[in-house]
Amino acid sequence: MAQRDQLRLNRYGTVINVASSRQELKLAEAVTAASEAVIAEFGLQLDHRKRTTLTDLVLKLRTAEPDVHFSDPLPTSFMSPDGGILSAIRSIDGSLHPILISEVKRQGTNDLRATEGLKKQSMGNAIERLGKSVIGYRDLFLEEEIFPFICFGYGYDFHEGSSILDRVRTIAQHAELNTVNVHKEGKNRLARGSFFFREQPWSKDEMIQAMTQVASTATQYYLDKHGAESFLMIDDTALRHIPIF
Repeated sequence: MAQRDQLRLNRYGTVINVASSRQELKLAEAVTAASEAVIAEFGLQLDHRKRTTLTDLVLKLRTAEPDVHFSDPLPTSFMSPDGGILSAIRSIDGSLHPILISEVKRQGTNDLRATEGLKKQSMGNAIERLGKSVIGYRDLFLEEEIFPFICFGYGYDFHEGSSILDRVRTIAQHAELNTVNVHKEGKNRLARGSFFFREQPWSKDEMIQAMTQVASTATQYYLDKHGAESFLMIDDTALRHIPIF
């Protein structure tokens, strides 16, 4: 059974909460390192939350599209990305501006099953679930010009030439894989995201490098849009601990 782990940033008191499998714990360690890099670069206080409710998501949709009808979800329904949601905090009202949403997916054991003389299993379950989640994550950024989402996938199903990689590309709106894509593109504002997929597992250092790039790019976008003075800085909060949910 997965256990809850807490990873504390060394100097700033922020806590990264994860319900950890081995792969999620590696991702959480990378989130922690990326958080420290962003704090060191911009001096912002950051907030990390494991989940966001669908009620809050629909509220964002109604704000963005006041003339469109949206159904009400159950108050207990939520989205919970593997690496949680890392956000900058507006000083005027405490509102959160996500700078990094991260996932990790492992899929494929047919190589091992073949060595054991077992039949192949169908492919695609983890990716189908990912596709549903990305729809919701994109909705969080309807009014923004960025989509700071990143997913790391590994396993036999993602070997070179696998048709499953085309499913991933479809989720990524046919962007190139293994590249960072944060800003929306084209006249239709394609929110592609960053999808890193291959057969071999991703190292923590590789995750940190890509995640830091996503988070730093998103942070700079918000600072350019709203001004640095609009966000809580480390000095403003005397290193206070932000509650994590």
